[in-house]
Amino acid sequence: MTSLQTTRLSLRPLAPADAAAYAAMRFHPEVAKWLPAGTDADPLAAARAAIDRFAAAWRERGHAPWGVFLDGRLIGHGGLNFVPEFAATEVLWALHPDTWGRGYATEVARAALAFGFDMLELPLIFAITLESNMASQAVMRRIGLGYRKRVDYKGFKDVVWFDVDREAYRRVMDSCGQGPVQNCP
Repeated sequence: MTSLQTTRLSLRPLAPADAAAYAAMRFHPEVAKWLPAGTDADPLAAARAAIDRFAAAWRERGHAPWGVFLDGRLIGHGGLNFVPEFAATEVLWALHPDTWGRGYATEVARAALAFGFDMLELPLIFAITLESNMASQAVMRRIGLGYRKRVDYKGFKDVVWFDVDREAYRRVMDSCGQGPVQNCP
């Protein structure tokens, strides 16, 4: 399991000891409205189950969402998640509302893209969100993903799908070192 340090954040796999803090973030009403509903009525049990799923994905695929920590405090999750329904890997993020608007989602997503393309050599990474989630769509654009289509996912209708393939990502990254470039991931 891989841990990373960004400019401001620590990214590491979630551990069982993180369950209570994770539940508080994941099931905060302002966060939960953007995410698929869980099947467990007990947020702590659902958080523990998610942490177990993430740990299994780390073992099986070499990637899963990380816990996102700011000054040692869990503020969310973010990273890469294989989605069997689409047979592809998504970049995702969910952060506690008291951290919104500070660029943390973009920072996590950029680290996840670099990890996915440079370390794992994934061919394509996508992101999905509700059409009304303009903040997440702005992050998707900032990290170099482009709108492709609409999909239905886990009870959400008309979800917007953005993606970027490894070659396009590398072209953009190469051009970022060649002077001022708009939208450098």
